[in-house]
Amino acid sequence: MLDTRFPRPLGDAGNPESFAIPARVEVVAGAGSLDIVRNGRPAPELVEAFMSRARELQQQGAVAITSTCGFLATIQTEMQQALAVPVMLSALCLYGEIRQRHPLGRIGILTASAASLGSEVLAAVGIDRDSVVISGMEDCPAFADAILRAKSEQLETLDQAAIEADIIYKATTMLATNPDITAFLLECGNLPPYQQALIEATGKPVYSILDGVNDLVRTRQNGLA
Repeated sequence: MLDTRFPRPLGDAGNPESFAIPARVEVVAGAGSLDIVRNGRPAPELVEAFMSRARELQQQGAVAITSTCGFLATIQTEMQQALAVPVMLSALCLYGEIRQRHPLGRIGILTASAASLGSEVLAAVGIDRDSVVISGMEDCPAFADAILRAKSEQLETLDQAAIEADIIYKATTMLATNPDITAFLLECGNLPPYQQALIEATGKPVYSILDGVNDLVRTRQNGLA
């Protein structure tokens, strides 16, 4: 988990109760939102810190490794190569599977920051920019003031009603201007608490990191059975 101070409600990838099996959270000290939400790899020392924490979790018996920030897609491949257990650091890793399920039209991506979700992050998980529509939460005060700030400046409360209203507005606006959107993907690990509200508001399937990790765990458990 990133080094933050805002609350992690049920459904947030940083809340252990959000997952289908018991989960353990390890904070990577110094990895703030502004250090990771960027169009590129984290600083080398942060990459090594994430690697170190993941190895520790594996040694403690973890059956899968995930993260709370989809922008860590840029280190997905090398972390998977370094570990012996399945790794899914980003909901963006689900794009290929979602595209198979919804081959027509485009996929709508709701992200913490559209300005930061650029070619380097998309390329890391094989996403063609022309096949997606991207909208970000960086201009939504209830979200940005709690999450997209330095840790010392982050709000210690979360206005979930305001965030839900903002994300629904974003998604419905995306659909109104891009009616070929067939499904939505939530890049950000802070957005799954609003997943069901988005499904109801848009009538479209909505996928998050929780879907990916829970499927990953179920597949692994079935394989070991």
